Amino acid sequence: MIEKILRLFGVYSLYERWLERIVGSGDIPQHLAVILDGNRRWARSVGIPPSKAYRFGADKVEELLRWCLKIGIKIVTLYVLSVENIMRRPREELEEIYRILMEKAERFLKDETVWREKVRFRVIGRLDYLPGELAESLRRLERETMHHDRFHLNIAVAYGGRAEIVDAVRKICSKVAEGELQPDQVDEETIEHNLYTNGLPKPDPDLVIRTSGEERISNFLLWQIAYSELVFLDVYWPSFRRIDLLRAIRTYQQRTRRFGG
Repeated sequence: MIEKILRLFGVYSLYERWLERIVGSGDIPQHLAVILDGNRRWARSVGIPPSKAYRFGADKVEELLRWCLKIGIKIVTLYVLSVENIMRRPREELEEIYRILMEKAERFLKDETVWREKVRFRVIGRLDYLPGELAESLRRLERETMHHDRFHLNIAVAYGGRAEIVDAVRKICSKVAEGELQPDQVDEETIEHNLYTNGLPKPDPDLVIRTSGEERISNFLLWQIAYSELVFLDVYWPSFRRIDLLRAIRTYQQRTRRFGG
């Protein structure tokens, strides 16, 4: 309702600039995680095939990168495709997603912003679930940017929070079996060092945003978001705007984080 009134009187852009100043003077989350939800529902709402919605959503990721760079967020983790998606989505839909991922990986390698801002990419998930050519393209994106250190963009593809923990436990069990680690030495730090996010400057997100109006975490970063602030937005991912990001950060700034204290 407020948004409609602001647009009616032509002061929407003024409100956005005001919000930007307010957010800029507060505590900026170092690590933002986003569940990119609502592509197919957005497609139905605008009357286009679901496959086309993913292209709009992929373009929105590039916008988000620019917004976060300007705001000062240093780490972004995007939930792009889950293990469950791969098991349950129609083959044609998955093939379109794979094509878009491949195109974006190649595009990012040539994007001057990536090189100027020293953006480092990391792909987290079970890449062996993906077509070989796509997996290699994503690994190349990681390799080519591995020396960048100003901004970290993590792409969760073929990802599941439970799968991540299972993979971490398997690594730890192997170390125990080989005598590298004693069972009584296993603690939270041991597990963290064997998760996909190991090595990030700040593995645990400060703020998690989910678009589409759904209010659940859907098997995303189950270990890492134990004390994250969660914001659920009633907007489909392809319609996500800079002002939505600013509002979510403003909500984050208005909360008191206690970390169990």
